[in-house]
Amino acid sequence: MASMQVEHRPHTGPSPNPATIEQSVRREAREVYGWSNAPDDRYGEHEHSYTKLLYCTRGSIDFVLSDGRRITLRPGDRLVLPPRTRHSAVVGPEGCACVEGKMGGAAPRPPTSQ
Repeated sequence: MASMQVEHRPHTGPSPNPATIEQSVRREAREVYGWSNAPDDRYGEHEHSYTKLLYCTRGSIDFVLSDGRRITLRPGDRLVLPPRTRHSAVVGPEGCACVEGKMGGAAPRPPTSQ
């Protein structure tokens, strides 16, 4: 079986709506949540046991992979990190906000109507 590859999909077009991005993530992932960081915050090198789906909704953040590749996310950009992909991150000069979730495993439950 071929191993998963890191996927970076830059956004094109007008600025995306954060609520629309969150809806998109919820269609593909579970345990979805948003987060934000101040300018120049840093995450040391680490990895996850799951496939991470992440979209930037505001500002920018640079991910650095263990092979030296640098991936910059800006509003609307999508990043998929396969399990055990070692990476670090540095938040851009304006801070950032992102929405992320875990892909694979049990499918997320559809929303209930009220």
